[in-house]
Amino acid sequence: MNQTLLEHHDRRFGVLLCGHGSRNRLAVEEFEKLAYSIKERLPGIPLEHGFLEFAQPIIPEALDRLRASSIEQALAVPAMLFAAGHAKNDIPSVLNKYSSRTGLEILYGKELGVDNQMISAAAARINEVVAQASYIPPQETLLVVVGRGSSDPDANSNVSKITRMLVEAFGFGWGETVYSGVTFPLVEPGLRHAIRLGFKRVIVFPYLLFSGVLVSRIRQHTNRVAVDHPDIEFLNADYLGNQNFVVNTFIERIEQILIGDNSMNCSLCKYRSSLPGFEKEVGLAQHSHHHHVEGLPESCTLCEEECTGECQEANNSETLSSYLHHDHDHFPYPNADHPFGPGTLR
Repeated sequence: MNQTLLEHHDRRFGVLLCGHGSRNRLAVEEFEKLAYSIKERLPGIPLEHGFLEFAQPIIPEALDRLRASSIEQALAVPAMLFAAGHAKNDIPSVLNKYSSRTGLEILYGKELGVDNQMISAAAARINEVVAQASYIPPQETLLVVVGRGSSDPDANSNVSKITRMLVEAFGFGWGETVYSGVTFPLVEPGLRHAIRLGFKRVIVFPYLLFSGVLVSRIRQHTNRVAVDHPDIEFLNADYLGNQNFVVNTFIERIEQILIGDNSMNCSLCKYRSSLPGFEKEVGLAQHSHHHHVEGLPESCTLCEEECTGECQEANNSETLSSYLHHDHDHFPYPNADHPFGPGTLR
């Protein structure tokens, strides 16, 4: 953190990292470790983390902890790779409600976004997996970047930009972008189409911050395709994780709030611009869809496996069932029934 910024900031502030939350305990632990890494870089500044859903503490509880340390201002940073519904609607709604109730001033920061540090973090993961494999010329390699997937076309398109930046950085023969859910193409159908290009090696890289159900799903679906094509080498790169590059980006976002350079790019936001296919969502009211899934009634024991529902059976609770199978009541996604998307592949 720039010491000059601290010296010239006239109010005592604390930092809030706003995470999504996960049913997977490993993902929650990884987020906590990242928060600790960021806190180490901010000596003397109160820092707390809170989750939108599925884990504790929830965001209002984290803000309570910051207020207990006598802060006058909270700098809230969305721990999101790209700005979609969580960063644009859900988290701001929770923050605005808390600010109205308590009077605490909360300044909201930008998502991690398309950033040189984040591209460097992605490149480091690809370098790791390539270094462990036999040599194949990069031009004979297909890179497949897997994004989380969103009903927001702006967020989805940013994953494609990351793919292109990495393809040019390494000189790979080709690059494709697929998604783990919500939009299209999903991992398995996307891979089955991409391998028709005839490359000898396919690197599958999950552009995700942490472990969890999505990473497990990506690996399982990749393995299905790999089994059917033993003549192609499939390499599974690791997700981003708690790298210095990622920590640096968070520090940058906090500094941007302090200097007032934390505005989002709204030119392609479906809530502000009349994008083809999404015209009906312009001007929709900002509200959270996660109030009924804040926290968990008890800690989940899931490890690096796709959710099996075992914890629900063990608890046999209607409350937990609603937590694990909730409906966010989102505005209908126009591509929900795309032949390579979730609605048609259940």
